[in-house]
Amino acid sequence: MSPRLFRGPFLLLACVACGIAATAAAAPDPQLAARLQPLIDAHRGEVAVAVKELDTGAEFAYRADVPMPTASLVKLPVMAAAYNAAAEGKLDLQKSIPLREEDKVPGSGILTSHFSAGLQLSVRDAIRLMIAYSDNTATNLVVDQIGLPATTEFMQRLGLPETRLNSKVYRRDTTVDPERSQQFGLGSTTAAEMVRLLEMLARGEAVGADASGRMLEHLRACEDPTKIVRLLPTTAKVAHKSGEVSATRCEAGLVEGPRSRFAICVLTTNNEDRRFHDDNDAHLLISRIALAAYERFHPSEAAAAPAHDSAAPAPAALAVGAGGKLVEDLQRTLNARLEPSPQLGVDGDFGPATQAAVVRFQEKAGLPADGTVGPATWEALGPLVAAEGQAVPPPEQVNAEQAPRESADPLAGPPFVTCAAWAIGDGATGEVLWGARENESLDIASTTKLMTAYVVALLAAEAPESLDELVEFSSRADETVGSAADIRAGEKLPARELLYGLLLPSGNDASVALAEHFGRRLGGLGADAPPEESYAAFVEAMNAAARELGLEESSFRNTSGLTEEGHAASARDLVRLTHRALEFPLLAEIVATRQRGCEVEGPGGYRRHVVWRNTNELLKIDGYDGVKTGTTAAAGACLVARGAFDGRELIVVTLGSAASPSRYADARNLMRWARSQLALAGEGAPRSE
Repeated sequence: MSPRLFRGPFLLLACVACGIAATAAAAPDPQLAARLQPLIDAHRGEVAVAVKELDTGAEFAYRADVPMPTASLVKLPVMAAAYNAAAEGKLDLQKSIPLREEDKVPGSGILTSHFSAGLQLSVRDAIRLMIAYSDNTATNLVVDQIGLPATTEFMQRLGLPETRLNSKVYRRDTTVDPERSQQFGLGSTTAAEMVRLLEMLARGEAVGADASGRMLEHLRACEDPTKIVRLLPTTAKVAHKSGEVSATRCEAGLVEGPRSRFAICVLTTNNEDRRFHDDNDAHLLISRIALAAYERFHPSEAAAAPAHDSAAPAPAALAVGAGGKLVEDLQRTLNARLEPSPQLGVDGDFGPATQAAVVRFQEKAGLPADGTVGPATWEALGPLVAAEGQAVPPPEQVNAEQAPRESADPLAGPPFVTCAAWAIGDGATGEVLWGARENESLDIASTTKLMTAYVVALLAAEAPESLDELVEFSSRADETVGSAADIRAGEKLPARELLYGLLLPSGNDASVALAEHFGRRLGGLGADAPPEESYAAFVEAMNAAARELGLEESSFRNTSGLTEEGHAASARDLVRLTHRALEFPLLAEIVATRQRGCEVEGPGGYRRHVVWRNTNELLKIDGYDGVKTGTTAAAGACLVARGAFDGRELIVVTLGSAASPSRYADARNLMRWARSQLALAGEGAPRSE
């Protein structure tokens, strides 16, 4: 073992007399606790925090020894393992690595989306991409060079046993620890271990002084501005790495100010706010904790210096090199004011083309043609042209206008709803009783799966044994995007059970697997027909069923409801489809089920349990017994609901509601209104035959 490896906690404990400065003794800081604990207590999710001022040893710790998921934060330990391999002579950081098509994985980074296979890059450059852009493909290239176990092994030798890399990124099949992969995903660590690793980097003890310095350079290049650096003064120097997946957001970093430096790590998981947005609750928590720590150690500097995300004032004059929204406004205005128009690209970058247009305008206006936009040029340009291509009206015009008013809400008529279209039908007959835009063909999202299930039920009516057939998931099914039943490629389960996976969690993957399995039979194809032909045959069977049911505004392009041109249906058609589909007792039972457990069989004979929970929130309310939700950006929030009230069964379809909660409110309001209408007409009781 190289002596270099002992430049960690072992050396600090045993060799203080050898001339290496000892780490400052840790001392809990009550002022830090007073600042940080209220922030942590207010967060909706699990949190672990460690902060340590490196010169005095003042620290704060909250659940700092609890292992938590890392997401991409584990790339920091991967970098350390790569530099250790280089120090031991096992890796040349200048070695050229070829980028192959099969190396590309989705997610963060630039290699997959911007570079072609065949690109050659050094290990060092792959490390820079891994840290600066959190590049997933670059990370896997680095891991391939050092070996998957190397990161965990090196962290253990540094005395950081909970810091582990479980698999390559987006390659769960490579896992070296299936149980930890299941629990933590890509990797795990503790807040205390991340702070300790950063402390070793800061002191030049992680691998060695030169390597530590190079690693800090990589961390200072990190491009994530949404967490630690967000609220810190621009004078602060930050070397950091973040991680982000749906439920987990985290970051660790070294923060240097004029008076001191501190290491910080904030780990969060099981967060209620899972938006991929800069104002995600966990992002704000991390930034506020970092600012509170900085203010503790740099009270005067924190108050005086502007924050990283503070809006800088507009410059007095615009010139080449400027950028931003004001430059966009300038470019639009120049396009509108000059004849002929310079046809500038409205990109917000003040380059030579924009400068040339400014010079043209200045010459036309009799101004000094210096290509710089100052007060005289702004005055000559007049009011700036807005984004839609027209000047915003002057204030006196806007203030003089009287906006029209609509008449008061009428007492009669259906309730106000957020959805774009709706229909209410008789659950016993499928007859549409009321509607708004009910005949328009619209995006319907995962309500599509009612037709997918209906086609399977039609086949099973002729061959009941088909529901007991084992459906094996293909890679294509497993990799289907969106909501999922979470069955993996090669795993098998009965078709009957997979219908639950289709309709409860709205499994897009389940819809593909069912289509690939049954499409050959429906299309009269041979057993060796490729999966894509079987899938296409199933989709054709969906359209044939729609024609047979007289669904005039429906056409299907896929089995899941993912947005695709030509894939649409009307609210009226969905009422009719729902009525016919729920005539099958199995489908009626499934859509009314709140949760379902199932056992699947994997390649080689392993078995595992899965649980599916129904996405339909109305099942929590008495009277409702189905049927299907759907959500895409194109369709909005959609819902097909069935309920039995006052002895009458009704089907309500809402398409394009404003948000997920809105669709339930829309459906309930429409259902209540329909019940009142029927009661007024004396039709609350079932109709006589």
